[in-house]
Amino acid sequence: MSTSKNSPLRIVFMGTPDFAVQSLKKILEAGLNVVGVITAPDRPAGRGRKVQESAVKQFAVEQQIKVLQPTNLKDESFLEELKSLEANLQVVVAFRMLPKAVWQMPEYGTFNLHASLLPQYRGAAPINWAIINGETETGVTTFFIDEKIDTGSIILQKTEKISQDDTAGSLHDRLMTIGADLVVETCKQIEAGTVIRQKQDESTELKPAPKIHKDTCRINWEASMEDIYNHIRGLSPYPGAWTKLVNAEKEEPMKIFRTEMEEIEHDYGTGELFVEKKSMKVAVKNGYINLLELQLPGKRKMHINEVLNGLNLEKEAHLR
Repeated sequence: MSTSKNSPLRIVFMGTPDFAVQSLKKILEAGLNVVGVITAPDRPAGRGRKVQESAVKQFAVEQQIKVLQPTNLKDESFLEELKSLEANLQVVVAFRMLPKAVWQMPEYGTFNLHASLLPQYRGAAPINWAIINGETETGVTTFFIDEKIDTGSIILQKTEKISQDDTAGSLHDRLMTIGADLVVETCKQIEAGTVIRQKQDESTELKPAPKIHKDTCRINWEASMEDIYNHIRGLSPYPGAWTKLVNAEKEEPMKIFRTEMEEIEHDYGTGELFVEKKSMKVAVKNGYINLLELQLPGKRKMHINEVLNGLNLEKEAHLR
C-alpha cells in the first residue's frame, strides 16, 4: 500500500466505550485531523433508564468534532453523510461490525485496533478470555478490515505481559493505553506510505474470544483451583463471575471479584464454605479459594472484612 505525503490524513473515528476514548484522544494530541466521529446511538441505562451518551460521544462533543450516531450502518442517508466528510482513512476502536459499503469507502482503507495478538482471540471479549485461559502474554494489533471478522492484514502489534494478579480490568486499562499509541503509529505509517501488510498466520490452533454470556460467568467449583482463580479474575470487575450461595435452605446468587489460591490437601467436598473470624474460603481440588472481594444479593461490592461483619451463615453453607 502506498500513500502520498502530500495527502494529509482526514480521519473518521469509530468507537463507543471508554477503551476507544484514549485512542481518539491520542490521535488528536498527535495533531492528526479528525473530521468526524461515528458512535452508538444514545441509550437508556441504569436503574433509572436515563438516556446516556457513549463515552466517545461525550469526548468528541467536548472537542467540537462532528458526531454521527446511525442506527443502521447501511442506511443511504448515513452513507451519504459519511461520504460528505471526505475522509481518506477510517479508524475503528471497540465499535460494531462494518458493512463493506462503509469500510471500503476511504482511499487509504479502514483499520481496527484489536485487544489481542491476532490471529489469536478473535471475537468480542479478547481481554477476558486471555485471562480466563491463563495466558501469560497478550497484546494489541492494528489491522485492515476485510469481509470477515478480525481476519484482515496485520499492520502493527505490541505485546503485553499478563501477571498472576491481573484482572480483566487492570489488563484492559494497560491495553487501552498501549493500543492508543499503536493507533497513532499506524496512522503515521499510513500517512507516510510506509505500511507493510502482513497476512495473519492461521497455521497454529486458534483460540476464540466469543461474547461473554451469563452462563459463561458461572463458576464451576469442580474445575481445577487455577482454572477457578483465572475464571474469576478474567471476569472482574465486569461482568463478574457468579455462583449460588446455599444457606439454610435458601439459594441466592453471589458475585466474586477477587480471590487468592491456597494449595493444601484436604478431604472436603468441592464448594464447601468455611467462614472464620477474618476469612472466608471455598474447598476446591488440591486446596481452597480464599474470597477477598464479593457482592451478596442486593448489596454493593465489598471487601471480605465488610462482608464478615454482617454475614449470618449456617454451618452447612456451600457454593454451587
